[in-house]
Amino acid sequence: MATLNPYISFRTEAAEALEFYRSVLGGTVETMTFESMGDAMGPVPPEAKDLVMHGSLTLDDGLVLMAADTPPGMDYVAPTAGVTVAMTSTDPADQPRFADYYAKLSEGGTAGMPFAQAPWGDYFGQFDDKYGVSWMFDVAGPESENA
Repeated sequence: MATLNPYISFRTEAAEALEFYRSVLGGTVETMTFESMGDAMGPVPPEAKDLVMHGSLTLDDGLVLMAADTPPGMDYVAPTAGVTVAMTSTDPADQPRFADYYAKLSEGGTAGMPFAQAPWGDYFGQFDDKYGVSWMFDVAGPESENA
């Protein structure tokens, strides 16, 4: 079975961000630091030893969000370079849960569109979180329940 997972680049905040996302979305965080890889990737500079080489947040429903820090010597690419983490649902019953996710994940971030019923009937909202990651939530509106 194939999967498609968002993989977010951070300068040095991957562990903190994954823990923040886990505190809101639930699930389990797993990380590997550059130091934990030993010499497999060559010598690790002291300033990179605790950085996340690979991290993931696996939600209880199986959705996975991945993240990594940018080690010294590599160019950092901001996570909002044209990519948005989108969480969508066709089940109107997810609206309260998505509203809660939106409220908590957007704290300290930059407002985009408030999570509210959109002209097309879904509940929709978007923002950049406090780490600069762009998020979008969309859940079917109540009229979709019997569709």
